Amino acid sequence: MKLIDKKSFLPTVCVIYTMVSVGKIVIEAVTQEKFGNDQSNMLTILLFAFLGTLVLSQHYRLAQLPLLLVAVLQYVVLIAVVMLFTWISGFFTQLHPRAYMDMFRSFTVPYVIAAFMYYGSLYLEVQKANQLLGQIKEDYKNEDKK
Repeated sequence: MKLIDKKSFLPTVCVIYTMVSVGKIVIEAVTQEKFGNDQSNMLTILLFAFLGTLVLSQHYRLAQLPLLLVAVLQYVVLIAVVMLFTWISGFFTQLHPRAYMDMFRSFTVPYVIAAFMYYGSLYLEVQKANQLLGQIKEDYKNEDKK
């Protein structure tokens, strides 16, 4: 059995890249005894990617609601967290006058793309499962007729 195959290659690269990047940030912070804007930005991106993935992965808990409503609710929760994070970070560093707009744009564009891809692939999986279920039902009906 292969641990890394065609399906798992890209996710494996992404996980390794993330581990190396976070390791580099920690090593630089320890050895250079400073934690700069670049390190902070990379960890913020990791945090928001984690939160976005976590929230998207919880869509099944709201399966009784329409998908559009679920997607909007998830986005509203996440953008509120991003704005709260920006507000809190204003106590520790001076924010640019357009910080909130920049954070809104920096989060919204990649999130909308990722959510569209996620829900698109989810839709395709459901369609595939429905086709398979229909085929099984048809085969079952044919077996009963025999």
